Amino acid sequence: MHPRIAVIGCGQWGQNHVRTLAEIGALAAVADRNVERAETFADRHGVAAMEPDEAIASPDIDALVLALPASAHGPTARAAFAAGKDVLIEKPISLDVADAELTAAVARKAGRILMVGHVLRFHPVFQKLVATVAEGRIGTVRHIIANRMGLGRFLGMDVVWDLAPHDLSLILKMAGSMPIGVKAMRRTVLSDATDVADIVMEFAGGLKAEVHASRISPYRDRRFSVIGTEGMLVFDDLAPEGEKLGLYGHKVWRDGEVFSFENAPVTHLPVSPGLPLDRELRHFIDCVVHRRAPETGPEEAVETVRILNAASPLG
Repeated sequence: MHPRIAVIGCGQWGQNHVRTLAEIGALAAVADRNVERAETFADRHGVAAMEPDEAIASPDIDALVLALPASAHGPTARAAFAAGKDVLIEKPISLDVADAELTAAVARKAGRILMVGHVLRFHPVFQKLVATVAEGRIGTVRHIIANRMGLGRFLGMDVVWDLAPHDLSLILKMAGSMPIGVKAMRRTVLSDATDVADIVMEFAGGLKAEVHASRISPYRDRRFSVIGTEGMLVFDDLAPEGEKLGLYGHKVWRDGEVFSFENAPVTHLPVSPGLPLDRELRHFIDCVVHRRAPETGPEEAVETVRILNAASPLG
């Protein structure tokens, strides 16, 4: 039996949660401050329409998915934990580090599941990349480069807060630890806020990572590159199916004072099919049922907010 899950927030991304949970068979209710909007989606999927406070308090609901403005995530989640609910919160869980830490602390004290919706962590290509690194096929990871560029998405948040959380989550997974240093360079170009940003992170052991984010790029780029001592991996989310994960056997070595390199043709690695959001929600359901710690839990959620604030302070 699936837990009974309600989605609070029927905006653009909340609608995707509603549809996917309905397909899985775990959607029990839909809630939104706009009652008419909630009723529209509830009728479409044959479930109850509720107001947010009603969904939080309802004994017929086991868990919640929150797809709200980030400023509303913390208070709503904390009320849900107090009501005995497990919660998946869309990224970012807060705009403020102290608020994010409070939400994580309340979840721990209440013994509830807190999962953050970093959906790309559940992309089958990224998960294959992680497995390939673990097999040692590119040696020791030394550097990570994430490009997330395109035109548009002027949604009231600057480009750091809007686009960077995706790649920060992937980098934290690859690093296996929190950064010991964060630096950022931001540029306002065509709007009134940051349109282009470069975030550089350093981790213990010498691993470095960088995120290039732009919402004024004339072309789209969604590449995540991992540079190792024995090769390189590239996750290109815009590449055709079958070509999204490339293994490059490029090598660089030193002979005395001279550095040499060798190019190698790309090998496209096979990846099992699967939709990231479906996999993410099934993972959340498994955590709720079996009381397991989620792959994207509170520690990472708080650290992501901390990095975002270091790169682009709000207020």
